[in-house]
Amino acid sequence: MKLPSRTLVLGERTLIMGAVNVTPDSFSDGGMFLSPEAAVNHALEMEQAGADIVDIGGESTRPGSEFLPVEEEWRRLRPVLEGLKGKLRIPISVDTYKSTVAAAALEAGAEIINDVSGLRLDGQLASVAARFRAGLILMQMRGTPKTMQKKPFARNVLEDVRQGLKQSVARALAAGVRRSRIILDPGIGFGKSVEQNCELIRELEQIAALGFPVLIGTSRKSFIGKLLDDAPADRRQWGTAATVAASVLSGAHIVRVHDVREMRDVVRLADAILGRS
Repeated sequence: MKLPSRTLVLGERTLIMGAVNVTPDSFSDGGMFLSPEAAVNHALEMEQAGADIVDIGGESTRPGSEFLPVEEEWRRLRPVLEGLKGKLRIPISVDTYKSTVAAAALEAGAEIINDVSGLRLDGQLASVAARFRAGLILMQMRGTPKTMQKKPFARNVLEDVRQGLKQSVARALAAGVRRSRIILDPGIGFGKSVEQNCELIRELEQIAALGFPVLIGTSRKSFIGKLLDDAPADRRQWGTAATVAASVLSGAHIVRVHDVREMRDVVRLADAILGRS
Protein backbone atom coordinates (compact mmCIF):
# COMPACT_ATOMS: atom_id res chain seq x y z
CA MET A 1 0.00 0.00 0.00
CA LYS A 2 1.55 3.27 -1.15
CA LEU A 3 0.85 6.07 1.32
CA PRO A 4 1.90 9.71 0.86
CA SER A 5 5.18 9.30 2.79
CA ARG A 6 5.89 5.57 2.79
CA THR A 7 4.88 2.11 1.59
CA LEU A 8 3.24 -0.47 3.82
CA VAL A 9 4.03 -4.08 2.92
CA LEU A 10 1.05 -6.34 3.55
CA GLY A 11 1.29 -10.12 3.66
CA GLU A 12 4.90 -10.83 4.52
CA ARG A 13 3.93 -10.69 8.19
CA THR A 14 0.84 -9.59 10.08
CA LEU A 15 0.86 -5.88 10.93
CA ILE A 16 -0.30 -4.55 14.29
CA MET A 17 -2.51 -1.48 14.59
CA GLY A 18 -2.58 0.07 18.06
CA ALA A 19 -5.88 1.71 19.08
CA VAL A 20 -5.74 5.06 20.89
CA ASN A 21 -9.16 6.27 22.04
CA VAL A 22 -9.27 9.99 22.78
CA THR A 23 -12.76 9.62 24.23
CA PRO A 24 -14.43 9.65 27.65
CA ASP A 25 -16.80 6.79 26.83
CA SER A 26 -15.10 4.02 24.84
CA PHE A 27 -16.07 0.58 26.13
CA SER A 28 -12.49 -0.57 26.70
CA ASP A 29 -10.50 2.40 27.98
CA GLY A 30 -12.82 5.41 28.02
CA GLY A 31 -11.22 8.45 29.65
CA MET A 32 -7.75 6.93 30.09
CA PHE A 33 -6.22 8.89 27.21
CA LEU A 34 -8.57 11.85 26.99
CA SER A 35 -5.84 14.42 27.64
CA PRO A 36 -3.62 15.13 24.61
CA GLU A 37 -0.46 14.43 26.63
CA ALA A 38 -1.69 11.01 27.72
CA ALA A 39 -2.79 10.11 24.18
CA VAL A 40 0.52 11.23 22.63
CA ASN A 41 2.55 9.28 25.19
CA HIS A 42 0.37 6.21 24.69
CA ALA A 43 0.84 6.33 20.92
CA LEU A 44 4.62 6.62 21.32
CA GLU A 45 4.61 3.71 23.79
CA MET A 46 2.66 1.62 21.27
CA GLU A 47 5.25 2.33 18.60
CA GLN A 48 8.02 1.28 20.98
CA ALA A 49 6.06 -1.88 21.87
CA GLY A 50 5.91 -2.95 18.22
CA ALA A 51 2.91 -1.28 16.59
CA ASP A 52 3.13 -0.80 12.82
CA ILE A 53 0.23 1.70 12.68
CA VAL A 54 -1.49 3.83 15.32
CA ASP A 55 -5.25 4.37 14.97
CA ILE A 56 -6.54 7.44 16.79
CA GLY A 57 -10.25 7.91 17.42
CA GLY A 58 -12.09 10.92 18.83
CA GLU A 59 -15.61 9.44 18.84
CA SER A 60 -16.76 6.27 20.55
CA THR A 61 -18.61 3.82 18.30
CA ARG A 62 -19.59 1.45 21.12
CA PRO A 63 -23.12 0.00 20.91
CA GLY A 64 -25.69 2.67 21.74
CA SER A 65 -23.32 5.62 21.33
CA GLU A 66 -24.67 8.96 20.12
CA PHE A 67 -23.48 11.07 17.18
CA LEU A 68 -20.65 13.44 18.12
CA PRO A 69 -20.52 16.92 16.54
CA VAL A 70 -17.67 17.50 14.09
CA GLU A 71 -16.28 20.38 16.17
CA GLU A 72 -15.96 18.26 19.31
CA GLU A 73 -14.40 15.32 17.48
CA TRP A 74 -11.77 17.56 15.89
CA ARG A 75 -11.17 19.38 19.20
CA ARG A 76 -10.13 16.02 20.68
CA LEU A 77 -8.03 14.88 17.73
CA ARG A 78 -6.17 18.04 16.75
CA PRO A 79 -3.80 18.39 19.74
CA VAL A 80 -2.92 14.69 19.58
CA LEU A 81 -2.00 14.85 15.89
CA GLU A 82 -0.04 18.04 16.49
CA GLY A 83 1.73 16.46 19.45
CA LEU A 84 2.80 13.43 17.41
CA LYS A 85 4.11 15.41 14.45
CA GLY A 86 7.80 14.72 13.99
CA LYS A 87 7.85 12.20 16.85
CA LEU A 88 6.00 9.15 15.54
CA ARG A 89 7.79 7.16 12.84
CA ILE A 90 4.89 4.85 11.95
CA PRO A 91 1.81 5.91 9.97
CA ILE A 92 -1.22 7.39 11.70
CA SER A 93 -4.74 6.22 10.97
CA VAL A 94 -7.72 8.29 12.11
CA ASP A 95 -10.92 6.51 13.06
CA THR A 96 -13.67 8.71 11.63
CA TYR A 97 -16.58 8.54 9.21
CA LYS A 98 -16.83 12.33 8.73
CA SER A 99 -15.25 13.85 5.63
CA THR A 100 -14.45 17.21 7.26
CA VAL A 101 -12.66 15.53 10.17
CA ALA A 102 -10.84 13.21 7.75
CA ALA A 103 -9.63 16.13 5.62
CA ALA A 104 -8.36 18.03 8.65
CA ALA A 105 -6.63 14.93 10.01
CA LEU A 106 -4.93 14.19 6.69
CA GLU A 107 -3.78 17.81 6.50
CA ALA A 108 -2.31 17.34 9.99
CA GLY A 109 -0.26 14.30 9.02
CA ALA A 110 -2.53 11.24 9.15
CA GLU A 111 -2.17 8.88 6.18
CA ILE A 112 -5.03 6.40 6.64
CA ILE A 113 -8.75 6.87 7.28
CA ASN A 114 -10.58 4.12 9.16
CA ASP A 115 -14.30 4.42 8.34
CA VAL A 116 -16.51 2.16 10.45
CA SER A 117 -19.50 3.00 8.25
CA GLY A 118 -17.97 1.79 4.99
CA LEU A 119 -18.80 5.18 3.35
CA ARG A 120 -22.52 4.92 4.21
CA LEU A 121 -22.69 7.88 6.62
CA ASP A 122 -20.75 10.51 4.65
CA GLY A 123 -20.60 10.22 0.87
CA GLN A 124 -17.78 12.77 0.58
CA LEU A 125 -15.26 10.83 2.63
CA ALA A 126 -14.08 8.70 -0.29
CA SER A 127 -13.34 11.81 -2.37
CA VAL A 128 -11.26 13.20 0.51
CA ALA A 129 -9.27 9.97 0.74
CA ALA A 130 -8.69 9.99 -3.03
CA ARG A 131 -7.56 13.63 -3.02
CA PHE A 132 -4.98 13.02 -0.28
CA ARG A 133 -3.91 9.62 -1.68
CA ALA A 134 -4.67 8.16 1.74
CA GLY A 135 -5.22 4.57 2.72
CA LEU A 136 -8.89 3.79 3.32
CA ILE A 137 -10.20 1.10 5.67
CA LEU A 138 -13.78 0.14 4.87
CA MET A 139 -15.69 -1.63 7.63
CA GLN A 140 -19.07 -3.34 7.44
CA MET A 141 -21.55 -2.23 10.08
CA ARG A 142 -25.17 -3.29 10.26
CA GLY A 143 -27.08 -0.08 11.08
CA THR A 144 -25.39 2.67 13.11
CA PRO A 145 -23.55 2.55 16.45
CA LYS A 146 -26.80 3.58 18.17
CA THR A 147 -28.92 0.87 16.51
CA MET A 148 -26.50 -1.89 15.47
CA GLN A 149 -27.21 -4.23 18.37
CA LYS A 150 -30.97 -3.54 18.30
CA LYS A 151 -31.59 -4.42 14.66
CA PRO A 152 -32.27 -8.06 13.71
CA PHE A 153 -29.06 -9.91 12.97
CA ALA A 154 -28.47 -11.03 9.39
CA ARG A 155 -29.61 -14.55 8.55
CA ASN A 156 -26.40 -15.17 6.61
CA VAL A 157 -23.67 -13.04 8.17
CA LEU A 158 -20.97 -13.90 5.64
CA GLU A 159 -23.16 -12.93 2.70
CA ASP A 160 -24.34 -9.79 4.50
CA VAL A 161 -20.76 -8.68 5.22
CA ARG A 162 -19.49 -9.53 1.73
CA GLN A 163 -22.31 -7.64 0.02
CA GLY A 164 -21.88 -4.64 2.31
CA LEU A 165 -18.16 -4.50 1.65
CA LYS A 166 -18.66 -4.85 -2.10
CA GLN A 167 -20.93 -1.79 -2.01
CA SER A 168 -18.36 0.14 0.02
CA VAL A 169 -15.59 -0.74 -2.42
CA ALA A 170 -17.77 0.36 -5.36
CA ARG A 171 -18.31 3.76 -3.72
CA ALA A 172 -14.59 4.17 -3.04
CA LEU A 173 -13.54 3.25 -6.57
CA ALA A 174 -16.18 5.54 -8.09
CA ALA A 175 -14.71 8.43 -6.07
CA GLY A 176 -11.21 7.76 -7.37
CA VAL A 177 -9.66 5.76 -4.53
CA ARG A 178 -7.12 3.32 -5.93
CA ARG A 179 -7.67 -0.38 -5.29
CA SER A 180 -4.16 -0.59 -3.83
CA ARG A 181 -5.16 1.81 -1.02
CA ILE A 182 -8.27 -0.08 0.16
CA ILE A 183 -8.41 -2.40 3.17
CA LEU A 184 -11.52 -4.30 4.28
CA ASP A 185 -12.77 -4.93 7.83
CA PRO A 186 -15.68 -7.36 8.51
CA GLY A 187 -16.73 -5.31 11.54
CA ILE A 188 -16.53 -7.72 14.46
CA GLY A 189 -19.13 -6.70 17.06
CA PHE A 190 -20.83 -4.14 14.84
CA GLY A 191 -24.34 -5.57 14.48
CA LYS A 192 -23.32 -9.23 14.83
CA SER A 193 -24.18 -11.90 17.38
CA VAL A 194 -21.58 -13.81 19.40
CA GLU A 195 -21.89 -16.78 17.08
CA GLN A 196 -21.63 -14.59 13.98
CA ASN A 197 -18.45 -12.95 15.26
CA CYS A 198 -16.90 -16.39 15.70
CA GLU A 199 -18.04 -17.41 12.23
CA LEU A 200 -16.48 -14.34 10.64
CA ILE A 201 -13.14 -15.05 12.28
CA ARG A 202 -13.33 -18.69 11.24
CA GLU A 203 -14.23 -17.84 7.63
CA LEU A 204 -12.06 -14.77 7.19
CA GLU A 205 -10.63 -16.14 3.95
CA GLN A 206 -14.02 -15.54 2.35
CA ILE A 207 -13.62 -11.83 3.09
CA ALA A 208 -10.07 -11.86 1.71
CA ALA A 209 -11.44 -13.54 -1.42
CA LEU A 210 -12.95 -10.16 -2.36
CA GLY A 211 -9.42 -9.24 -3.45
CA PHE A 212 -8.31 -6.77 -0.77
CA PRO A 213 -6.17 -6.93 2.38
CA VAL A 214 -8.18 -7.60 5.54
CA LEU A 215 -8.01 -5.85 8.90
CA ILE A 216 -9.82 -7.29 11.90
CA GLY A 217 -10.50 -5.78 15.32
CA THR A 218 -11.54 -8.15 18.09
CA SER A 219 -9.67 -6.58 20.99
CA ARG A 220 -11.57 -6.67 24.32
CA LYS A 221 -14.95 -6.80 22.58
CA SER A 222 -18.10 -7.86 24.36
CA PHE A 223 -18.49 -11.18 22.55
CA ILE A 224 -15.23 -12.27 24.20
CA GLY A 225 -16.62 -11.32 27.59
CA LYS A 226 -19.84 -13.23 26.94
CA LEU A 227 -17.88 -16.35 26.01
CA LEU A 228 -15.79 -16.02 29.18
CA ASP A 229 -18.49 -15.90 31.86
CA ASP A 230 -19.23 -12.18 31.39
CA ALA A 231 -15.64 -11.09 31.92
CA PRO A 232 -15.29 -7.27 32.00
CA ALA A 233 -13.20 -5.46 29.39
CA ASP A 234 -10.09 -5.36 31.58
CA ARG A 235 -10.16 -9.18 31.91
CA ARG A 236 -10.43 -10.06 28.23
CA GLN A 237 -6.74 -10.06 27.30
CA TRP A 238 -6.37 -13.84 27.06
CA GLY A 239 -9.60 -14.10 25.11
CA THR A 240 -8.35 -11.36 22.80
CA ALA A 241 -5.11 -13.28 22.32
CA ALA A 242 -7.08 -16.34 21.17
CA THR A 243 -9.07 -14.30 18.65
CA VAL A 244 -5.94 -12.55 17.36
CA ALA A 245 -4.17 -15.86 16.80
CA ALA A 246 -7.23 -17.31 15.08
CA SER A 247 -7.54 -14.21 12.89
CA VAL A 248 -3.92 -14.41 11.76
CA LEU A 249 -4.28 -18.11 10.97
CA SER A 250 -7.47 -17.33 9.02
CA GLY A 251 -5.74 -14.74 6.83
CA ALA A 252 -5.82 -11.32 8.51
CA HIS A 253 -3.23 -8.86 7.20
CA ILE A 254 -3.64 -6.36 10.07
CA VAL A 255 -4.96 -6.82 13.62
CA ARG A 256 -6.25 -3.83 15.58
CA VAL A 257 -5.50 -4.17 19.30
CA HIS A 258 -5.23 -2.26 22.56
CA ASP A 259 -2.47 -4.36 24.16
CA VAL A 260 0.29 -4.04 21.57
CA ARG A 261 3.19 -5.58 23.47
CA GLU A 262 1.27 -8.71 24.44
CA MET A 263 -0.44 -9.18 21.07
CA ARG A 264 2.86 -8.70 19.28
CA ASP A 265 4.03 -12.00 20.78
CA VAL A 266 0.77 -13.68 19.76
CA VAL A 267 1.14 -12.41 16.19
CA ARG A 268 4.80 -13.45 15.97
CA LEU A 269 3.97 -17.03 16.97
CA ALA A 270 0.96 -17.24 14.66
CA ASP A 271 3.06 -15.91 11.78
CA ALA A 272 5.77 -18.47 12.56
CA ILE A 273 3.19 -21.27 12.40
CA LEU A 274 2.24 -20.00 8.94
CA GLY A 275 5.91 -20.04 7.91
CA ARG A 276 6.32 -16.27 7.80
CA SER A 277 9.44 -14.48 9.02
